[in-house]
Amino acid sequence: MIRVARRLRGLVQAGDPWLLRVGLALILVMTMLVLLATVVTGVDPTAPAAVGIALASLAGIALLALARTEKAAQTAQRHAEVLAHAVDALPGGAVVIDAEGRLVHANAVFQIMVGHFEEFPINALASRLTSDDNARMRFERLAAAAALSQVAQEEVSVTSPTGKTAWWEISAHPVPSLSGYNLWTVSDVTSRREIESVVREEQAKLVDFLENAPIGFYSVDAEGRFEFVNQTLAAWLECTPEDMVITSARLHQFLAQQPPSGTAPYDPFGGQDASKGAEVTLRGRRGRVFQASITQTIVGGGASGALRTRSVVRDLTPERQMAEALRRSEHRFQTLFENAPVVIASLDRQGRVLDCNPALRQLIGAGGQEPIGRTLAELIDPRDRKEAETRIRLTLAGRAPATPLEVRLADGRDRIAALYLSRQTDAAGEAGLMASFVDTTERKSLEAQFAQSQKMQAIGQLAGGIAHDFNNLLTAMIGFCDLLLLRHRPGDQSFADIMQIKQNANRAANLVRQLLAFSRQQTLQPKVLNVTDALAELSNLLRRLIGEGIELKMVHGRDLGLVRVDQGQLEQVIINLAVNARDAMSNGGVLTIQTEPVRVETPIQHGVETMPAGDYVVIEVIDTGTGIPMEILDRIFEPFFSTKEVGQGTGLGLSTVYGIVKQTGGFIFVDSTPGKGTTFRIFLPVHVGQAEEKTAADAEKAASGDLTGSGLVLLVEDEDPVRMFSARALRNKGYTVTEAKSGDAALELIEKMLAEKPAGPDGKGVIDLLITDVVMPNMDGPTLVQHARQRLPKLKVICISGYAEETLAKRINTAGDVYFLPKPFSLKQLAAKVKDVMR
Repeated sequence: MIRVARRLRGLVQAGDPWLLRVGLALILVMTMLVLLATVVTGVDPTAPAAVGIALASLAGIALLALARTEKAAQTAQRHAEVLAHAVDALPGGAVVIDAEGRLVHANAVFQIMVGHFEEFPINALASRLTSDDNARMRFERLAAAAALSQVAQEEVSVTSPTGKTAWWEISAHPVPSLSGYNLWTVSDVTSRREIESVVREEQAKLVDFLENAPIGFYSVDAEGRFEFVNQTLAAWLECTPEDMVITSARLHQFLAQQPPSGTAPYDPFGGQDASKGAEVTLRGRRGRVFQASITQTIVGGGASGALRTRSVVRDLTPERQMAEALRRSEHRFQTLFENAPVVIASLDRQGRVLDCNPALRQLIGAGGQEPIGRTLAELIDPRDRKEAETRIRLTLAGRAPATPLEVRLADGRDRIAALYLSRQTDAAGEAGLMASFVDTTERKSLEAQFAQSQKMQAIGQLAGGIAHDFNNLLTAMIGFCDLLLLRHRPGDQSFADIMQIKQNANRAANLVRQLLAFSRQQTLQPKVLNVTDALAELSNLLRRLIGEGIELKMVHGRDLGLVRVDQGQLEQVIINLAVNARDAMSNGGVLTIQTEPVRVETPIQHGVETMPAGDYVVIEVIDTGTGIPMEILDRIFEPFFSTKEVGQGTGLGLSTVYGIVKQTGGFIFVDSTPGKGTTFRIFLPVHVGQAEEKTAADAEKAASGDLTGSGLVLLVEDEDPVRMFSARALRNKGYTVTEAKSGDAALELIEKMLAEKPAGPDGKGVIDLLITDVVMPNMDGPTLVQHARQRLPKLKVICISGYAEETLAKRINTAGDVYFLPKPFSLKQLAAKVKDVMR
């Protein structure tokens, strides 16, 4: 202002006194108004009112310029200084510049905001602009307006002297009566812009929430026209909010069922009381129909102004789908729970059953009590109860082992189950237990069967191997005895000795037969027969065996089916059982043998064995003897196990019975009560077919009269004593015998014979009969038969063996027209079999 006063001094010297007085008065009044506006009322110094006052003050200065007296100039100078102080009192930054942009006056706030500058304050102000092109463009627009003496205002981003980015509002105002002079004001609006930004962000969030909330919002007027629809509801109705609002869509257009006539256009409920909301069916533009829940309030109307609604819509489809999925899930779980093959039960801390599936009721038996409310220990056999209670406590404490506990159930049926326990916590945080039972009775039975079969198989393999070697030795012993007896007739000194050797050899052969029967490796000659007829033929022998002190009762069932068994082996079974019964009734008693047909509908579990369903002929051997103690009942079929005194039995009687029955395909079960007697039940599968009229034994008897014959016999046997005896025996009966020690040697002989004399057109050759051992090194008997018949299709064959190993027996049976002679055999048996086959 001082500078302004000096520049006006020349004008004041020639000034008008009246004009001077008016100017001074105007300056004084304007200065007071500025002070009042800025200090008392807090008016923004950059506001138009404050700026106008400042400009009026400058106008006063212009009037001072008109004064032409020295005294007036001095007065003007003083008032200019007062004006400078008034500008300094503005709370915002302010600067006055002349037409060349030079500084006239700047208040302290401006200097603080802009920083140091020399002569051109606007250049200093421009240097504070950020690198933002938009800020520079706005500032340049502001400067251009100021140069044209136009009022202008812009907000620009700047870098403050502290280095922070800020927003300033800059205004330019021309000074009246002073051409080219401008008043620039600067105000920091950073805080205001930050507040405005926060408000805009919150508004955007609110709009986004309303538009995309998981529920729909709408408002309709009294005519049902949509005034507002959020994006969510519009999407449900298969259109856009703009379509619904701009096209004046009506609420009732989206109802699947039109409401009754007279319903208000804004009412989606059809006039019903829906103060708490109601369900309606909505239909989209493209036909989607869904259930929705609408809650709305009505505002306005009448004296309150135009009616409109505030409505909230919930699409019930997801809820209904979730409810349906939950229902199906619960149904699946309930189905799994109810039909699970294992027991599932929920227990409380005391081990009481809170809930269980039907499998638990089935496991404890139909006659058992309702399991719910009972403790788990009550369902377990007393012998295992203490261990189960310990496992429950450990599980609740979190220290139970992961392995299940095997327990016996208290159902009286000797059932065994694996008990699994796990700790669980309910919704209230109460600890409990989840129990599962897996019925392992059948598995245990199978394990016992497997162990028993493994043991019996091991013993059987041992017995079969021993029997094979012994039968070769016994065949030679019996055979050479027969050859000696041809030269030593009764009365001869050596006859009795030879007979003694032969009799003991036959006893040994019988023992070996029992071993083979037990190991199920003897050669059976089964035929279809009627059990009644077989037992009737055996009854006289049985009466002689059991003696006069024991009564024999034979009870024959009616309508018995036929069975396919080896009659001799079946008779051996009945004899062995009858002898055992006789020994158990030393003081007399009754031996009952009865038969009956039985149809088994479902498999029967008896001990460790399971008998399949089917039709059976049952033979029961019942005695009234001393019975069998329970502790040894499971061992009676083991070989060499006997309760008789030493020398009174071999321990092979019942094991032989067991082996014969099992090899025949039947089952044998025993029930015994000590002091009352024992019952053996033999189940033989019914065979569909006709009874056979004649057996190999019958043929042998028919040929026993004259055992001589003729023909070429090829004898193949790897055991020298057996081969030597057999060859001598057959030669004595008139046969021509060619011997071979192995299958390979036999084939070479056949090839040589065929080379000398080929087979005839009927397939017959120079060899009339092939007799071969079954078990031989390198090439066995069945393989030899196969190769021999490729060359001589009509060749007759007899296989001899100490035992019939299963796979070899099957191969012999499939060869066709192959006869079998078991070892040991006598000279007479060999000659009879050969004559029968040759005939």
